[in-house]
Amino acid sequence: MKKSIFLYLFILSVLFNVFTYVFLSKQVKFNQDQLTKVEKRSSDKIKKLEDASADSNYFALENNQNAQNYFEKPDGSFIAPEKLIPFVKEQLISYNDKPTGNPYTGYEPIDGKKFLVNKVKVLNHRWIIVDFNNTDLWGEAIIKYFINDDGTVDFETAESLLYSK
Repeated sequence: MKKSIFLYLFILSVLFNVFTYVFLSKQVKFNQDQLTKVEKRSSDKIKKLEDASADSNYFALENNQNAQNYFEKPDGSFIAPEKLIPFVKEQLISYNDKPTGNPYTGYEPIDGKKFLVNKVKVLNHRWIIVDFNNTDLWGEAIIKYFINDDGTVDFETAESLLYSK
């Protein structure tokens, strides 16, 4: 009787170990398959994001060699986009401090609320696109900019639009 109990326990433990081994080996394979799928989806998404980023930055001074060449002077000196872009943005946004708001939005204050430039994207050596609002209304504008010999920046609103509520 004692021997048969030990035999049953031994057989039960062997079966338990076999089932555990099979379960864990299938679990490992399942996890590896899941990981492979996630890696494939992630690499596809990364590729799409890289493509979207390249498309969105196509019209950017940082990626436009022809526009960068415009800032090369006859003496060989050069204004790097890394310095020029923040400088131009800062100059344009500084007009937000005017009592009537930023004049380059193309709109006077409405209901006493002045328009302020929020986002600025330097497209090339001549154009900037901006997003602006007055807390109630939002709009966008294309602005021409000119770097003067004395290092100042002149702006001119080329086109401006205001979205309806």
